[in-house]
Amino acid sequence: MNFGAVEKIADAVLYEGYLLYPYRQSAVKNQQRFNFGVLYPKTYSELQTGADAWEMQTECLVSGESSATVDVKVRFLQMVNRQDRQEGVEREVYLSGCSLSAPLRHTFVFDALQGELEFSAAKIDEQLFRITLAVRNCVEFEDAGREQALLNSFVSVHSLLHVSGGEFISLLDPPEQFKAAVSECKNVGTWPVLAGEEGQRDLMLSAPIILYDYPQIAPESPGDLFDGTEIDEILALRILTMTDSEKLEVRNGDDRARKILERTEMLPPEHFQKLHGALRGLRSRQPEKSL
Repeated sequence: MNFGAVEKIADAVLYEGYLLYPYRQSAVKNQQRFNFGVLYPKTYSELQTGADAWEMQTECLVSGESSATVDVKVRFLQMVNRQDRQEGVEREVYLSGCSLSAPLRHTFVFDALQGELEFSAAKIDEQLFRITLAVRNCVEFEDAGREQALLNSFVSVHSLLHVSGGEFISLLDPPEQFKAAVSECKNVGTWPVLAGEEGQRDLMLSAPIILYDYPQIAPESPGDLFDGTEIDEILALRILTMTDSEKLEVRNGDDRARKILERTEMLPPEHFQKLHGALRGLRSRQPEKSL
């Protein structure tokens, strides 16, 4: 399955909070990394009395025959030390054709990371199933330090799901006949929404941040900025006000931050006009008939 239709918005989830403006490692708010959807090693989580999660769970509904199958792609960042900073390496685990009638448990390893995916489905009625996807960090970890724990964690974990032979049910706005079943879905550390083109019901994005069904990247946006609650125009203008020494630090730091700087410096003036504001979702109102 090609998840290209939703991977652009998924990339925004992947790098949300990865590196904050002013994109310099020396900046105070970049001294301690802040990301959504972090799964720490289980042993570290237990030492912290569960305050830091080691697993997340997605539950959603599929309407269709028992022969329907689900493709699953779980994505996250693995943090690695490079010189005097931590950088993220993209990781993904793909499961193809998961059956609604046969539970599946899959282990995976990336360098020092070890994890587990568990997929299962429960039949609610003749053509309705509740699917459950659990993602777990199974790293054996003895160090109590948070920075070292982060190097053994899954960062910005999110899942993409595609169903063949069925349809996903919106958990935000379900049809009346599915509301009771939706209320029984238990999502832990993540929330699934319909994804892709509006009206499409074969794709689901389960993310650790709040989204509506069919999230989209604004067409005016020139690229990722990583900063939480980002406003492209403000951040782009502030990047241009950096001093030469600040820009030099950005260029010599994280490669993704360097690309943000270079892209922003190359933006033509007319593009800033596009960033200045746009209205969407307005509906024309028909005049009321007079009696």
